[in-house]
Amino acid sequence: EVDVLASHGQTIWHAPRHQHRRVEFGHHATLQIGDGDHLASLTGILTLSDFRQKHVAAGGEGAPLAPFADELLFRQPGTERLLLNLGGIANFTYLPADGSPALATDTGPANTLLDHVVRQHYPDKSYDAGGYLAAQGQVHAGLLAALLSHPFFAQDFPKTTGLELFSPTYLKASQAKTSTTSLPAPDLLATLVELTAAAVAQAARHYLGPQPAAEILVSGGGAHNAALLAALARHLPAARLLSTAQAGIAPDAKEAVLFAVLANETLAGNPALSLGKISLP
Repeated sequence: EVDVLASHGQTIWHAPRHQHRRVEFGHHATLQIGDGDHLASLTGILTLSDFRQKHVAAGGEGAPLAPFADELLFRQPGTERLLLNLGGIANFTYLPADGSPALATDTGPANTLLDHVVRQHYPDKSYDAGGYLAAQGQVHAGLLAALLSHPFFAQDFPKTTGLELFSPTYLKASQAKTSTTSLPAPDLLATLVELTAAAVAQAARHYLGPQPAAEILVSGGGAHNAALLAALARHLPAARLLSTAQAGIAPDAKEAVLFAVLANETLAGNPALSLGKISLP
């Protein structure tokens, strides 16, 4: 039996102030599809939606929203923890061991560019299962440097981003700049894996110092990419890389669980977490 639906929505456009640069428009901006009223009417079930718009209205960027629920589900007193989500974009929540407030940031691209390259070069595949293809390739140092030269990586933390910045156009421009448009697909994938790992490590060092010794609980599609996990282990040798499954939540289900928690807290009247719009059947 389903008591309530929590509609995550689908991000169509995400533009924080630093990206849209519209001085006359002082807010961050995010555009989502997924109408809670229609879902409630179609299913006959109480529905919560528009979580990100509420966050923007309160002065936030609309992402990441994970820290609100990560705090409730994963806080372990005395343990430094990073909840690393490797979805289209990589982001993490940092839960300090001393009990101080959770901190969260996007770090850069993850699966979005990897999946694009796989679909472009391997028509019968939609993603690199297990990171097998990337593991066959070699990192191209010049292309990696060009990718990392994007201004996003020099911005202060915390920050958010989306597919608007880290699109195939961004990759194509970096390849043109480094004469790597004919780079074999496995090398391209290996370089993109290295990009994701380097960006995550950069953010982890910002929050935890030069040798982060945190417990890193990984979720999202990237949690199944052995090449990416190996790159992260190489960049963060003092950290313990684990699946969120070891904390009781399957890595593919974590984001759904987070929004279920947000829906529950909204209905329970928790003012700090009342982010969803309520739609009655």
